[in-house]
Amino acid sequence: MLFLTESEVRRLLPMADAIRILRQAFERLGRAEAANQPRQRLILPGGSVLHYMAGSDGKYFGAKVYSTHPRHGAHFLVLLYRAEDAKPLALLQANYLGQIRTGAASGLATDLMAAPGADTAGIIGSGFQAMSQLEAVASVRPLRLARVWSRNPERRRAFAEECSNRLHIPVKASATAEHTVREAQILVTATNAREPVLEAGWVSPGTHINAIGSNQANRRELPPDLIRKIDHIVVDSIEQSRMESGDLLMGLKDDDWIRLLELKELVSGSVKVRHNPQEITLFKSNGLALEDVASAGFVYERALELGLGRPITPSYS
Repeated sequence: MLFLTESEVRRLLPMADAIRILRQAFERLGRAEAANQPRQRLILPGGSVLHYMAGSDGKYFGAKVYSTHPRHGAHFLVLLYRAEDAKPLALLQANYLGQIRTGAASGLATDLMAAPGADTAGIIGSGFQAMSQLEAVASVRPLRLARVWSRNPERRRAFAEECSNRLHIPVKASATAEHTVREAQILVTATNAREPVLEAGWVSPGTHINAIGSNQANRRELPPDLIRKIDHIVVDSIEQSRMESGDLLMGLKDDDWIRLLELKELVSGSVKVRHNPQEITLFKSNGLALEDVASAGFVYERALELGLGRPITPSYS
């Protein structure tokens, strides 16, 4: 069994590879060759929470388990097993793995849903997930400009500078969220907000939105009137969205859910969105264990090739 650290995972999982891996994983999900179990949470009185989710993808299966505390942060691990004989293969520190695969899911959705000529991006939020979101969008569209807004002026300026240097595109810190949204052909919301961070009237026709910040039923980034005016809504899992997607749970009526599509349908080519350039599209990302397992399997194979990781021997006696 191999133990892989955060730095090793980050080295072994480039964004372009992560997008390709997830495309293949969702193809297999569409053919019922992969499976996903939604996230569950064990909530303790003192504020600690244990989150756990499981999935399988071809020759691998596994689980992501992570703990969070509002004052003491989060700790992520992925357990990877071989499907053939249930042998434990690897234990991965998974903070960066989660960041990269979340970005990759948005990159995949953007490639399938955004207007082909979209070249301006806007991002609300400048935290840990925001960087990989912009990197993923830039991997599938030739961006000429990106804008960022977050509540802290210093953080958004630092984020813009770092992204400009790292991604080699102009990234500007906006003075207002409205300016960021109005100028974006591809918009990302990556916040921990409980209430909407933008207004429906700010979103221009033809915009594609990736909403990735909320995966709890009582949190949302998008206002209900925007949810109702969006032409096409795609999710990674309808089952999981019904459990934890506050944006949709608080924005849709019961009979509206029938119009939702899943990412696996777009990847397979069985359905398409953006039938005209004025349509507004949304990918509501919740984050699936399937994405973690597929990414962990790739990292594990690359680690074996390069001789990385530290062997550990579980004792069952």
